Amino acid sequence: MTPPTDTWSARFRLWDGYFALAAVGVAVAVAADGSRTPTARLGCLALFLALTGWYLGVGRRLMRDSVEDWHGYLYLTGVILLYVPAVLLSGTASFLLFVLNPQMFMVLPAIPAVGAVLLLNSVHVIVLAVRLPDLGEVVAPLLIALMTVLVVSVLGVWAQHTVAESGRRAELIAQLEQTRAELAEVSHRAGVAAERQRLAADIHDTVAQGLSSVVMLVQAAEADLDRDPDQARRHLDLARQTARENLLDVRTLVAALTPTQIDGSPLEQALDRLAERFTRETGVPVTCTADLTASPAPGTAVEVVLLRAAQEALTNVRRHADATAVAVLLHGDDDRVTLEIGDDGAGFDPAGAYPDGDGGYGLAGLRTRVEQVNGSVLVRSAPGEGTTIRVEVPYQ
Repeated sequence: MTPPTDTWSARFRLWDGYFALAAVGVAVAVAADGSRTPTARLGCLALFLALTGWYLGVGRRLMRDSVEDWHGYLYLTGVILLYVPAVLLSGTASFLLFVLNPQMFMVLPAIPAVGAVLLLNSVHVIVLAVRLPDLGEVVAPLLIALMTVLVVSVLGVWAQHTVAESGRRAELIAQLEQTRAELAEVSHRAGVAAERQRLAADIHDTVAQGLSSVVMLVQAAEADLDRDPDQARRHLDLARQTARENLLDVRTLVAALTPTQIDGSPLEQALDRLAERFTRETGVPVTCTADLTASPAPGTAVEVVLLRAAQEALTNVRRHADATAVAVLLHGDDDRVTLEIGDDGAGFDPAGAYPDGDGGYGLAGLRTRVEQVNGSVLVRSAPGEGTTIRVEVPYQ
């Protein structure tokens, strides 16, 4: 059987109250039965007291903890040994069936519980059949007993089925919650792996390539230092310029990882500062236009994605476009916010640049980041005609 829940254990006190109230009522009826001798009534009440102790000592734990094993049959045996003599002493004791019938379905499986109910309800009928000279007087109690057995059995089996089904559903819900937690963990790990892969590609395209160029230029300078000092100086100048450009790439990469400049300020201001820094570092003028007044304010997740998209696009401009001007446009409507970054640089063939990824342009990483917030990326470019990257993200 399904292990009991804390809710069931708490609600079992209601059953305690019902059993106590019914037992006290029957005891009062037995005590007031003037057709029996005082000795018979006292003996019956003593058996009631023993039944109460048997319930508290054995049955209650079985019912509260939903235990269905040999202890249930032991409890049934004790109930029969105490109930039968109580009915022999006073027929009024048969009203204890209001207490005992439901208990059978709480300590036994369905079929044995039906048998136990049938046995308990037959005791009073058998006693009447033995004591009454006219068997016709037993017909009515017999019909009542049969009807009681039928109703109690149907309700008991239905209740057991309901409890078992509830237990299965609770177990299924627990399994679904565990599966959902496992899927969330797998998704998180996949996201971490994807981010690591993106970072590895960014570091390879920036730090590794830049340092390789610096090392080669320094080696060339060392080779020309004695025979051609002017050429060596030119190599060193190129190495210094490459190192500076590589430093800018690293700073941009770090900024993309920790976009703290968006905290406490609107996205428009963050884009303005990003454009100003780009112009200051590269000398390429950036026109930044933003208009979100007619649309709701985007959520933090959307703002971070858009800011990182702008950083990625401007990094591509600096590294590949050889542009003389850049335009950044941010606007929104009722359900989406759009960011466009365009340049007048060299352009490229999008189909050839990243047929299966990004081809070193970082566009696959940008696309993955945008898709994580259900957005989309559109790249328009051609050799010699500049590049425009359009990012559309729904509000969240």
